[in-house]
Amino acid sequence: MPESRIPLYLITGFLDAGKTTMLTDTMNMDYFNDGQRTVLLLCEDGETEYDPGFLSRRNCRLVPVEGQEGLTTDFLKEVDRRYQPQRVLLEYNGMWPVDLLRNLKLPRGWGLFQAIHVVDGSTFEMYLNNMQSMFIDMVTEADLVLFNRCDAGMPMAGWKRSVRAVNPRAEIVFEDVTGQELEVEDILPYSLDGPSLVLDDPDYGIWYLDIQEHPERYVGKTITYKAQAMTGLKLPKGSFVPGRNAMTCCVDDIRFFGFLCKYEPARSLKKGEWITVTAQIKWERADVYDGEGVVLYASSVERAERPEDPLVYFR
Repeated sequence: MPESRIPLYLITGFLDAGKTTMLTDTMNMDYFNDGQRTVLLLCEDGETEYDPGFLSRRNCRLVPVEGQEGLTTDFLKEVDRRYQPQRVLLEYNGMWPVDLLRNLKLPRGWGLFQAIHVVDGSTFEMYLNNMQSMFIDMVTEADLVLFNRCDAGMPMAGWKRSVRAVNPRAEIVFEDVTGQELEVEDILPYSLDGPSLVLDDPDYGIWYLDIQEHPERYVGKTITYKAQAMTGLKLPKGSFVPGRNAMTCCVDDIRFFGFLCKYEPARSLKKGEWITVTAQIKWERADVYDGEGVVLYASSVERAERPEDPLVYFR
């Protein structure tokens, strides 16, 4: 990144998720407490407030944003002109639409450096049940998703999969109430001990995510599972994609998830028909991935009955 570029750190999350605490802790870090002129754009007032003296000692000016209509390119240009920041922090209001950010043109010289989404583990289930689509929208483009105020009894492995389903590139971190990072063990509903694996219908989503994060667990094994056959789509000759439709947040957001499968009689398959596929798992380069990924080599493809619930889930 050019030295003249002004980094913008975007912090999203619902009210009282811990955004202010996270930013305060960040500004206490040696690497961040370097004296650079910093502007903190504040879009909401939570329970935790910033200490003016603390901000002053860190050469940080707090600038409130007055409502959604106040967050405009002209406003940011005025901030740039008046304060000439070397770094900008934007604490965004979790109830404002994400499209407001997507459509916001930054001033010349500014660039989004990192997008962080903060989640309060103690209230996450409530927000997920009532505002799932908003949560998904916010984490889709996040570089880091930070779950704070967590404890060992929370279903953190399931939360991790929920994020992975919509944003596989995001770093996901869990912290307890003291700010200590927690290790989240991957709890798999199937055994990886043998050379073969038979997936139950509800486990497809878990396998789909885990194999991309830990391909070494699966390469060389033989897998059997029920799927729909996706054909065409400019796929290489003698191949198709056996996969499943998954609901990532709501009935309006259903996506097809699958991997390339080499199968010589693939042209005999009908698009969308249900099949049971048995295949060897490899990790290799494929043009459809623009790089390396999971490639299946089918030894058997048999027609199957549609499952009672054709959708898969990630929790």
